[in-house]
This record gives sequence, C-alpha cells and structure tokens, in this order.
Amino acid sequence: MFKKRTMGVVVGAVAAALILAGCASDGGAEGSGGDSSGDKPYVALVSKGFQHQFWQAVKTGAEQAAEEFDVEITFEGPDTEADVDQQIQMLQTALDKSPAAIGFAALDSQAAGPLLQQAKDANIPVIAFDSGVDSDIPLTTAATDNLAAAAEAAKHMADAVGHEGKVALVVHDQTSVTGQQRRDGFVDYMEENEPDIEIVDIQYGGGDQAKSADLAKAILAAHPDLKGIYGSNEGSAIGVVQAVKELGIDASTLAVVGFDSGKAQMDAIRDGLMTGAITQNPIGIGYETVKAAVEAINGEELPKTIDTGFYWYDATNIDDEEIQAVLYE
Repeated sequence: MFKKRTMGVVVGAVAAALILAGCASDGGAEGSGGDSSGDKPYVALVSKGFQHQFWQAVKTGAEQAAEEFDVEITFEGPDTEADVDQQIQMLQTALDKSPAAIGFAALDSQAAGPLLQQAKDANIPVIAFDSGVDSDIPLTTAATDNLAAAAEAAKHMADAVGHEGKVALVVHDQTSVTGQQRRDGFVDYMEENEPDIEIVDIQYGGGDQAKSADLAKAILAAHPDLKGIYGSNEGSAIGVVQAVKELGIDASTLAVVGFDSGKAQMDAIRDGLMTGAITQNPIGIGYETVKAAVEAINGEELPKTIDTGFYWYDATNIDDEEIQAVLYE
C-alpha cells in the first residue's frame, strides 16, 4: 500500500513528539547563546526557514533531542526559502557565538563554503540536515534519501496517468541539494522506466505557494493535454493544488503528486484534489541532527549520512497509525 524507508527515531517517538509540537515556539533565535547557562553544551541550528509547517516539525524533534541529551539549542531560519543571504548571515551570527556544534540546512549548496571552513578552523563540528552542501566539512547529513523518495513519487505518478502522456514538475529550487535530488530522482525514474511518459516542463517556484500556482497555471496553459504535475515540496505542491482549484480543472483528469505534508496537502488528498504525496520524517530529522551533534561533541565517529526515512501516503492509508505519526499540520 505504501513504501517506507525508515531509520533513526521510531514512529512511537515521533508520535509522542508531535504532541509536543504545540509547545514549541514559532522559531527564530529565541534560545540562549553559547555563553548562556551552566555547563550545557550549546548547539546552534540554522534551518531553511519557517515558511512551511515542515520546519516547525523539525524544530520539535530538535527540542526533543535537546531535552533528552541535556544540551541547549537555538533554532532559526530566514523569512523564506529564497533568502540565501539572510541564511548566510544567520550562520555567521551562530558561529560568532562559539557553539559546541552547528546544524545547518543549506538553501544554497555552495554559498556557505567559507563559513563552513571557518567552523572547521575553530574546531566546531558541523552537522548538515535536510539538505547537504558541496563540502566534506559536515561530519554527517541527517536527511531523507531524496533521490529514492522522488523516484517513489514518480512511480505513483506513472500509475496515476496510466503510464503514458505528458507530465511537468514545479520544483522548489535548483540550488539546494534537496531541490536537485527531488527533481533528478523523479526525472531519472521516468526516463529509465516510463518510455511513454514525456516530461514537458520543469519550473522553479522557490517553494512559494503563489509563485508555484502561477507557474502551474502557465504550464497548464501551454500544455492543455497535461496529465500530471509533481510539486517537490510543501509550498510547490500546495501551489499546484491552488492552480487546479482556480482553473476549475476536474481533478480526475490531472494527477497531482506532492512532497511533504501539512494540512493543505492532507485536505487536498482527502478531497480528491491530490493523488498523494511523499512525507518525510521531519521530527526524526531534527532529533537525529541534535543527537549527531552531541555525538560529535563527544568525539564519536559518525556515519556519512543518516537516512531519516520517507513514506508514500494517499487516500487509502492517510489515516493509518503509522502514517499519521509522520504527518504534520
């Protein structure tokens, strides 16, 4: 019924952490700095932002691990996932606090290179999360296997369109590793397995719902015989759904496949506007990032990657206990 790839935090722990989500603050660097209280190690986490509910769930997992491992954290991110310069400034500010470790989810896989070198020179271990960087400085990356997850999305798209016809992609960006891999995993699967499916367009909406909706409308205008659109993250997918609503398209004639969760996507699946989506394990990503940071502080060896897992969900399994534990709204 669904495909699962999981490591790290067990589903029960994720479900318990979801209960704590309401207690989490709305983000920003509201925690204490490196010189704040007692002897607790300080771990600074710089995410991609708080534009989507996904990041609140990551934050919840990080807070759970911070409490379990008795460390102090801050969790912040830029206003939107297009604000690379703001994120780089946040990373610089975090380094200036001399943390015991840093967690970093890069919006641009190359832009942070000099600051990562600064961290290395200061003997501050770096843990990448959600999205890797073009650098060997991070000791590990806690993330979804985005290539495999995107291939799974492509497989379900192929089933939904009857293994023939035209499809398109609205991707959140082409600068982050997640953007590249969620595009390439989808495209490569289609090219290798579905000779009768043609990818007619790939557009980049910055994960912004309004922009993604406009892009989807333009794609549909150019290709009125389109049979499916894939949105590569929460904002992209919701934007595609919004375009379908605004254009009054019969959902039975256009398959929409998404990535991530959030209430809007869950509602769209229940309402029949979206075929289904890939959900990550965002609480697991946050938890494993802080756990890895603590292990790095203690001098422990880390694996190159920490696969935090993914699931396919649709109307047939969205209410299953195992799926509910990794959805967020």
